[in-house]
Amino acid sequence: MSVVAFLREGERVVGAKVVNREDGSTFNIKAKQVINATGVWTDETQAMVTDRGQLKVRASKGIHLVVPRDRFQSTVGLILRTEKSVLFVIPWGRHWIIGTTDTDWHLDKAHPAASSKDIDYILEHVNKVLKRPLTREDVEGVYAGLRPLLAGENDSTAKLSREHVVAHPVPGLVVVAGGKWTTYRVMAKDAVDEATRSMDERVPPSCTESIPLLGASGFKAAWNRRNRMAEETGVHVARIEHLLNRYGAMAPEVLALIAGNPELAEPLPGADDYLAAEAVYAATHEGARHVQDVLTRRTRISIEAWDRGVSAAPVVAKLMGEVLGWSDAQREGEIKHYLARVDAERLSQEQPDDESADAARMGVEDIVPLR
Repeated sequence: MSVVAFLREGERVVGAKVVNREDGSTFNIKAKQVINATGVWTDETQAMVTDRGQLKVRASKGIHLVVPRDRFQSTVGLILRTEKSVLFVIPWGRHWIIGTTDTDWHLDKAHPAASSKDIDYILEHVNKVLKRPLTREDVEGVYAGLRPLLAGENDSTAKLSREHVVAHPVPGLVVVAGGKWTTYRVMAKDAVDEATRSMDERVPPSCTESIPLLGASGFKAAWNRRNRMAEETGVHVARIEHLLNRYGAMAPEVLALIAGNPELAEPLPGADDYLAAEAVYAATHEGARHVQDVLTRRTRISIEAWDRGVSAAPVVAKLMGEVLGWSDAQREGEIKHYLARVDAERLSQEQPDDESADAARMGVEDIVPLR
C-alpha cells in the first residue's frame, strides 16, 4: 500500500487515501490520529499536508557485505575507525557482516544500490586489519539501506544527528523523523504518546519498552527442551536450534507444519540453513505475498546464499502458490521477477558510481502485478 493523500476535515487530518500497488485499487482509511513514520520519505509525505514547519530529512546510504565465517579466524567482532565512518565486523551465525558506508543518496529511495566503489571501500578498510585479505570472491551477499537523518547545515551525512524528533504540524497528524533501528521503541513511545495526548479518550502511556518480541516469552524454556523437541518431531537438533533462533517460542508452529507434511523438513535448495516449512509459514503466518518477500525479508537467503536464492526461488514459488492459490502463470511470473531482481542487483554492484548502479537496479519493477 502507498499513501497518495491525507484525508482532511478543514485543517484536521482524519485519515489517508491509499493505493493497492498490486491491483491499482484505492480506498480511504479513517483515523482519529495519524502517525507519519515514513523515514526517508518524510519530506514527501509531509508535503501532502503542509509546507510550514516541516522536518527535513536527508538520506544516507549504508552498505554491508556478508562473508562466510571461515574466511578469517576470530572469536570476537571488530569496531574500526575510518576517515568517513565506523566499520563494524560482526559475527552473524555462519557469516560475518562487514559495514558500513555513510554517503549522501539522492536517487531512488525504494532500492538504494550498492556500487562497485562502495564494495571496494569496505574491502580496502577491513583488509588493513586482516592477515589474509578478502577479495570480491569472498563476498557472499551485499545489501544496502538508507538512514533518515535529520537535515542540518553540515554537508557530511556522517556528522548529522542520529537522534529523532516528534512534531505535530497540523491537528490529527504526528510526524516522527530521524532516529535509528536500534532506538525504534523509544521513537514509537514518543510518537504514540504525542498522538494520544490530544485525543479525547484517556489513554495510558505507551508500555512498548516492557512488551516482549513475538517468540521471546518462554524462549529459554523452549531452548532447554530442544533435544526433547528433536526426539518428539524427528527433526535434527541443529534444525531445532535454527528454528528457535529464528522464531523463539513460536518454533512449534513451524514444526506443526512439518508434522502435517514431513517433506517440509527438507532444506531449500542452495540455502541449507532454511527449511521448506519456513516458506510455507511465511505465507500462512507472516503475510508474505511474493517470492521476494520470503527470500529477501522473511528469511535472509538473498544475502546468505551464494546464488542469492536463485535455486530456491522455484521451490518457494511452488510452496507459496499452494497456499495462496497461484495459477501456473502467476508462479512462473514470480520466479521470473525474482531472477530479474537478482540480475539487476548483481549488475548494479559492478557499476562504478551511484548513478550507474541506480540505473541498473531500476531495471526491474518493484511489485509483481497481479494477473
